[in-house]
Amino acid sequence: MSLTREGRDYLAIGLLQWLVDWGVVVGLTHMGLIVAPANVVGRITGALIGFWLNGKLTFAGDGNTVGPAQFQRFMTMWVCTTLLSTWALTQIDDVLGLRWVWLAKPAVEVALGIVGFVLSRYWIYKR
Repeated sequence: MSLTREGRDYLAIGLLQWLVDWGVVVGLTHMGLIVAPANVVGRITGALIGFWLNGKLTFAGDGNTVGPAQFQRFMTMWVCTTLLSTWALTQIDDVLGLRWVWLAKPAVEVALGIVGFVLSRYWIYKR
């Protein structure tokens, strides 16, 4: 598999995930939900889309698959990145306020997306 193709596909699926995730966070916090649970719900919606699409499209190949072991690895990564994301956003909310959370969330998720790509390519989807 080509790193360029995988990177391009991961980026496209990541953009879809991010739009769903960000939209859910903005919508829920706009309706009054506090940042931490809104961020977790947003990340869950994006994660469900991304796990399946990346497994079936981005990292599909002879040595890769989508199954229970891969989902368990994905969930390990997802829990860790969600904790980091939620911690960062709640710190930003405490110091700078909600509008900065809405602006900072994309940058936080891009940084975690790079980590996710490396882990997905070399660990999560491996048989």
